[in-house]
Amino acid sequence: MIDSIFALPVLEQITPVISLRKMDELDVVVVEHPKVRASLTLQGAHLLSWKPAGEEEVLWLSATTPFSKGVAIRGGVPICWPWFGPAAQKDLPSHGFARNLPWTLKAHNEDDNGVVLTFELQSSEVTKQYWPNDFTLYARFKLGATCEMELEAHGEFETFSALHTYFNVGDIDAVKVSGLGDRYIDKVNDAKEGVLTDGVQTFPDRTDRVYLNPEACSVIHDGALKRTIDVIHHHHCNVVGWNPGPALSQAMADMPDDGYKTFVCVETACATATQKASEEKPSRLAQTLRVTKKA
Repeated sequence: MIDSIFALPVLEQITPVISLRKMDELDVVVVEHPKVRASLTLQGAHLLSWKPAGEEEVLWLSATTPFSKGVAIRGGVPICWPWFGPAAQKDLPSHGFARNLPWTLKAHNEDDNGVVLTFELQSSEVTKQYWPNDFTLYARFKLGATCEMELEAHGEFETFSALHTYFNVGDIDAVKVSGLGDRYIDKVNDAKEGVLTDGVQTFPDRTDRVYLNPEACSVIHDGALKRTIDVIHHHHCNVVGWNPGPALSQAMADMPDDGYKTFVCVETACATATQKASEEKPSRLAQTLRVTKKA
């Protein structure tokens, strides 16, 4: 799926390394820079792929996800905002509306190290069908040897949020994640609280845990691809560890039956406590991704 994005015809060459293309119904911004290859949809300001030079693709994108207007994309980094998980009302979209609406590319620049892109979403008659507040939301991506992304919300309100990152791994059975902290809410087990006693999360079956006192950096240890990925969290109160396991993977129409084997989600989040934005001080949620090789 990711390779097919880079084979799409160019609709507009924005700069020598940034182009606009179209995958089915969605506009895609493609970055082809000597230091990095990446792609994002205008819908959701959704980072689909990030591949630093000399590395394997870092993000996972479902081969069966639709690229349709108003439909959430499975994989990459969905922006969950202004709520996380199911909505309070049944007719509202899960994980909020920000990932399902078109954003505007407001700014871009590039240098020898990579590319910086800024996207904007503003409140409108459409957003007020879901949520009554006025807001301006920015998503900034600094893409190069590392990947820095930040969500910045301006207005007067409280929100939950997450950067719901899907990481490409060689084999989920060979994946361990450290730096998550100890206490967690187990959403597979009736939201009961548990404790991670050895500091390492593995994924033998369906796993959905909201960690309550995570460390500043979580580390994905990928035994199959022989690399580690540092996920450095900023302005967060939780980290979520998720993998659907075989049964749920088979039940999801936008995921291959065996899709669970090749990704793990480690999500920078504010899921158990709200973030307050004011006119004087916007709320922020950010993460930095970095790939390192095992010795």
